[in-house]
Amino acid sequence: MLATAQELVYNLKDLMPTKYQKDNLEAMLGLFLEAQGHPLPEHSKTKSASALSRFLNINHWSTRGMIRIIRNQILEVVLRTLFESGKGRRPFLQVIVDLTTLEKCGKFKKFEDLISVYNGKRGLHIVVLYLVVGRWRIPWSFRVWRGKGTPSPVQLGLKLIKHLPKLLTKHFKVVILADTGFGSAEFIHGIRKLKYHAIIGVAISRTLVDGRSLRHLHKQGQQVRLVGLDFPVTVSWYYLKRDNGRLEKRIVISTRPLKANTIKWWGKRRWQIEGWFKTAKHRFGLHRFGQNTLLGMYRWLILSLTAYFIAHWTYLSTHSYP
Repeated sequence: MLATAQELVYNLKDLMPTKYQKDNLEAMLGLFLEAQGHPLPEHSKTKSASALSRFLNINHWSTRGMIRIIRNQILEVVLRTLFESGKGRRPFLQVIVDLTTLEKCGKFKKFEDLISVYNGKRGLHIVVLYLVVGRWRIPWSFRVWRGKGTPSPVQLGLKLIKHLPKLLTKHFKVVILADTGFGSAEFIHGIRKLKYHAIIGVAISRTLVDGRSLRHLHKQGQQVRLVGLDFPVTVSWYYLKRDNGRLEKRIVISTRPLKANTIKWWGKRRWQIEGWFKTAKHRFGLHRFGQNTLLGMYRWLILSLTAYFIAHWTYLSTHSYP
């Protein structure tokens, strides 16, 4: 794994057209990999803040090329690990979709149309596709929600799932995990259309075709018909402890018939992405972008995710598992 992380850094440096930009990339990755949550250019000890600002906002290097290199290396490593494990049941590929807000204050003239208020939070709202397979934790892709009148978070989430590489999906059993924000009939029908199985959180007030709501159910594991869906789903629930110490009932549904305990287990797995959100923001500065161009903001997000991959691979190389 450590060799893989080093190889990724070498490949990314080869992408840079000049030694000056290679050095800038190295300096920026160094800031992110300090994992202190504030990788700002002015904190660099090797490059000036203005040089790193130009690297992010002006310099000509391929951001798409960086994404391709990272994704190709992820696929290579994950599939190699799969093949080395030998024959047996196909492992699960957990595909978790969620929306997070990178809260911001102030004005951003170059991309002010991307800064909006959603659920009472002002900032950049991104829909993230997060993959879990074995020991791997992979923030695979994201889309920025651009506000009312544009594709909704649900539609963006479906688009991200649709574009999962077949090289991945054909080797794994895919299960889609999502919270109540993606529990709409549009999302559930979209997942069915893509021929995937999903376990999704839904509001406790969701109405059944017989007029009752989910809060009136007392037996887990039963199949029910929800208003807006043309097929039955299986229901279960668990209790989540909130910050105030109270237990909150969380309803989860499965698009395929499964045992109640199985649905409950998968439903709880969705929360893995919340831990990553906290790590990405408070360790790798995902929300600290303050660039004056859209390109600079986008590059900041990509470099933050890149630093996470490097740290994650290094961690796996230094921690043994049974």
